Amino acid sequence: MMKREDEMNGNDNKYEKAAEWIAGAKNAAAFTGAGISVESGIPTFRGPTGLWSRYDPQILDLRYFYEHPLESWKAIKEIFYDYMGAKARPNAAHRFLAELERRGILRGVITQNIDNLHQEAGSGNVVEFHGTAQKLECTACRKKWEFTEELLSSLPPRCPDCEGLLKPDFIFFGEAIPPEAYRRSVELCEKADLLIIVGTTGEVMPASMIPFEVRGRAKVIEINVEPSRYTEELSDIFLQERASVAAKELARRVGIDGIG
Repeated sequence: MMKREDEMNGNDNKYEKAAEWIAGAKNAAAFTGAGISVESGIPTFRGPTGLWSRYDPQILDLRYFYEHPLESWKAIKEIFYDYMGAKARPNAAHRFLAELERRGILRGVITQNIDNLHQEAGSGNVVEFHGTAQKLECTACRKKWEFTEELLSSLPPRCPDCEGLLKPDFIFFGEAIPPEAYRRSVELCEKADLLIIVGTTGEVMPASMIPFEVRGRAKVIEINVEPSRYTEELSDIFLQERASVAAKELARRVGIDGIG
């Protein structure tokens, strides 16, 4: 019983300190991964129940996509548009970060996710490190199109202007990170006085290196259900909890209502 009470007191102190840091931040940034969207109904890719246990990862290999566009697009449509796009909605963690931005505390979110949930929650400055499923790019003329059901009415989808093959505007295996996304991510970290890491194990390169840009510059709060590579190497406060649960507790202590 004494150990359990000590754990509870320790967690309470962590939340109190984290809330103080958040309330006092002037240039906070957030770095998010798949774990923030799990509670919105979006499964992770890795792990025993991840998407790669049901789909072949080669559907997102750039060479395979060009050689077998119909096969790739059948799976892509099912995963990212029929399933994720139709069912996923922002949760309390997304809304918490959006409210911090609205209050002038958070300057931007760097996300590895392609699900658009930060924007739907109200975040304005979102750096989509791996791109987005909300746009399609023509592989011939390079024009980008906002996603519509009509564009995917026949597969593989074709550019309305030139009939070139359309590709989701997110990073495939074999593609480089867009330079502008990398630049903006580094800039946010270089100016940050606080970094909030949510729902990422820190295993996917080169995104995993971005949080280390704040080392020696900013305090770091990490929210994850399990320890990550950041827990010992970078984080000052580790809140071991689901993203929405931790967000609601931090919101309460900061004085934010209505995030769900």
